[in-house]
Amino acid sequence: MLGTLLAALLLASAAPASAHAALRGSDPADGAVLKSSLGSVTLTFTESVGLLDDSFRVYDPTNHRVSTGDPEHGPAGSDTARITFPKKLGTGTFTVAWRVVSADSHPVSGALTFSVGKPSATTAAVPTGPVENPATGSLYNIGRYVAYLAVALLIGTVAFIALCRPPDAAPLRKPIRTAWWALLAATLFLFILRSPYEEGTSPATAFDPSALARTATGRPGLVLLARVALLAITAGLYVFLRRKREHRLSPSSRPFLGTAAALAVALTLTWATAEHASAGIQVPLAITSSVLHLLAMALWLGGLTALLTTLYRATATPLPAAVVTRFSRVAFASVTVLVVTGVYQSWRGLGSWQALTDTTYGRLLLVKLFAVTLLLAAASQSRRWTAKLAGAPAAAGATARERVPQTVGAPLPETPPTSEEPAPTPDHRALRRSVLAEVAIGVAVLVVTTILTGTLPGRAAAEAAEAGTGTATAGGIPAASVSMVPFDVGTPNGHGKVQITLDPGRVGDNSVQAVVFGPDDGISAVPELRLSFTLTAQKIGPLPADLTDRGGYWATDSVNLPIAGEWTMNLTVRVSDLDQVTVTKKVRITG
Repeated sequence: MLGTLLAALLLASAAPASAHAALRGSDPADGAVLKSSLGSVTLTFTESVGLLDDSFRVYDPTNHRVSTGDPEHGPAGSDTARITFPKKLGTGTFTVAWRVVSADSHPVSGALTFSVGKPSATTAAVPTGPVENPATGSLYNIGRYVAYLAVALLIGTVAFIALCRPPDAAPLRKPIRTAWWALLAATLFLFILRSPYEEGTSPATAFDPSALARTATGRPGLVLLARVALLAITAGLYVFLRRKREHRLSPSSRPFLGTAAALAVALTLTWATAEHASAGIQVPLAITSSVLHLLAMALWLGGLTALLTTLYRATATPLPAAVVTRFSRVAFASVTVLVVTGVYQSWRGLGSWQALTDTTYGRLLLVKLFAVTLLLAAASQSRRWTAKLAGAPAAAGATARERVPQTVGAPLPETPPTSEEPAPTPDHRALRRSVLAEVAIGVAVLVVTTILTGTLPGRAAAEAAEAGTGTATAGGIPAASVSMVPFDVGTPNGHGKVQITLDPGRVGDNSVQAVVFGPDDGISAVPELRLSFTLTAQKIGPLPADLTDRGGYWATDSVNLPIAGEWTMNLTVRVSDLDQVTVTKKVRITG
C-alpha cells in the first residue's frame, strides 16, 4: 500500500510547491514608469527570506542581462531582498526575475517589470516555466513524505513498547529498525537535493561540492544535519538497551522514558524549526504547537501501526486486553492534543473564514479535516472493540505471553504454544480490521499534512493579494494598478487566476493587459476573455474593454474611465466551448 502511494505521489507532484513567503510589494512597483534611472530594486515579502547567489536576474529591453551587485537584504530587514546597479540604466522596459528561499525552507520565485523614461516597444521575455525543476521537486517531495511516515513509525512504535507494555516486543524490532533507516536515508536524500531544490536546477547538480557546502551552512541544511546527529544518538540508545537486556532494563523505566521523550521532542523540532511554524506570527507558540501536534500524530498513527503489527503476530495467543486498553488511553490523549493544536494552527494559517474556501491552503485543510473525521470514526469503532476485550473474563488474558519478561528483546518461551491455548476471538479479529482502517486513513492524513506544509497559508495569501491590488506610486508618477482575480468554472482544471494590469490606473485613457494563469500557476491560453468596468455609485457603465489576444496575454490600448472612484471590473473567462464564468473585482481609480 505504501509503495503504491509513493508511486502515485511521484507522478502527481510535478507541479511546483507553493511557499510560505509571498511578495508583499516592490520598489519600484511592478509596471512602474520612472522619470529617471534608479540605483536598486527592493522586494518586500510577507516573511523573512534567504538569498541565493543568483537570486536576481535583470534584463534590459533587448533581453541582455544587466550587470548587478550581489543580492542582499534591504535596510528594512530580512523580509526584504535588494539588488543594486553599478551604473545608471538606460531607458525602456526592464525585467527583473527573482528567486528566494522562504523562512519555512521553500523556494519562491517570480518576475516584474519597470520602465525608465517610457515603456519600450520590446521587452525581455518574463520566465513562464515552473519555479523549480520538475524532477528535483518531485524527488524532494517524495523524500519529505518518507521522512514524515518514518518519524511517525519510529516514535509511535517506541512509545507503544514503553507505554503500552506488550508482553513480547520482538515483532516490533523490525518496524523500529526500518523506520530508523528510512528516516536516515530520507534525511540524507533531502540534504543532497537541498541545493538543487532551492535553485530550481537538475538533480544532476546535487553532488557539486560547492552546492553541498552551501547546504551545510544554510539553516535548512543545518536542521537536516541535526536530525542525522539525533538519529545517531537514537541508534546508540537502541544498541545500549539490546546489550543491557540481561539486566532487565525495562523500556518503561524512568531513565528510558526521559531519554526517549527528549529525543522525540528534539526530532520533531527539526521539522517545526524549518517549516511554517518558524515564520509568521507567534513563532515560539507556533513551534511549541507544531512539536506537540507532530508528537501526538506519531503516538497515535505510529502506535496504531505497532498495535496492528502486534495484533497480526498474535496468531496463536490473543493480545492481552490490558495492552489494547493502555493504547486506547494514549490514543485518546493524542487526539485531544491534535484537536487543540490543530485548531490553533488552522487559525494561524488561515487568518479568516473566507480563506477556508478561497485559498488552496484552506481547501487542503478541509480535505484533512474530512480525513481526520473518518479517522476518528474508525478510532471510535476500535474503542468499542477495546471495551469488549477489557470486559472479557480475566482468564482469557492469562496466557503464556503475558508472563514473558517485559524487556526489549526478551526471548519468547522456546516451547511453542499448545493447542490448549485460546485462539484469537471474534473481538480480536474485529479489532484488527478497525485498526487496519485507522492505519490506512492515517497514511492519507499524513500525506495531506505533508502537502499542507508546502502550501502557501491563507493568511499569507491574503496579505499578498491585498498588497498586489491598488495603485502605487514610484518616482512621483502613478504606477500601474495590478489586480489578481481568481476564477473557477467548476470543472477539473477549470480554475486559475487572471492578472489585470491597468496603466496608469487613473482618470482618462488607460491601457489594459490581462494574463491568465492556470491551476499550476503557469500561463494558460483561453479562447475568450471579456472585461468591462462599472462605477455603481455614479451609475456609469458597464464600459467594455475590447481585449484582444496578443499571443500569451490579452490587451487593449485604450479604455476611458472618466471619473475617479471605486470601479467594479466584470471579467468573463471562457475555458472551453461550453464552460465559462464571470467574476468581479474592485479597483480604485484616482483623479
